[in-house]
Amino acid sequence: MVEALLFASADPLGVEELAAQLPQGLDIAALISELQQAYAGRGVNLVSVAGKWAFRTADDLAFLLRREANEQKKLSRAALETLAIIAYHQPVTRAEIEEVRGVSTSKGTLDVLLETGWIRMRGRRRTPGRPVTYGTTEGFLDHFGLDEVRDLPGLEELRGAGLLDSAVPIDFLVPAPNDSEDLRDDEDPLETGDMFADLEEEYAGGDRVRDEDDTAER
Repeated sequence: MVEALLFASADPLGVEELAAQLPQGLDIAALISELQQAYAGRGVNLVSVAGKWAFRTADDLAFLLRREANEQKKLSRAALETLAIIAYHQPVTRAEIEEVRGVSTSKGTLDVLLETGWIRMRGRRRTPGRPVTYGTTEGFLDHFGLDEVRDLPGLEELRGAGLLDSAVPIDFLVPAPNDSEDLRDDEDPLETGDMFADLEEEYAGGDRVRDEDDTAER
């Protein structure tokens, strides 16, 4: 029954979601463990995604599906940088993103990431102007095959993969990612039904310097 539910679901399922569809008293964790072992050496594996469970093609067989995979439009450099900053620094405001990047972040950059479902508006910072704070979503974890945001690479992994300049300052640190649903002490909740108004308010007040890749994103 657990196997059938996971196989038929378009999205990963958590223990509570599975339990709601099954007879009471079942040890869901033990059943999942049994399924994991049964599928360990097969072409499809049962894996943990964002704290939930889903069947995924075995990593060593991914090459077989490359011809059948849909070709997705690549994110611009501006969007990738913004996504990385949000993932590592969340909760983070637009102004804080701009401070890290060193350039203004256009409305289009955040719009694209919101439309993909990889980032979300969390709340409002308790500072003048009460700017919106951003964080990642379960969709972000699912797309990048992460169980939790703390699985993002750290300093040594980034350097080993050649993604960091070997001449980075000695005191350079990669933040420990944390995507907890709980609002921080310096955050207020968003008002219900006011999500789009929040964005319009944040971008009101005249044109800003556009990202170099904003045209490509739109």
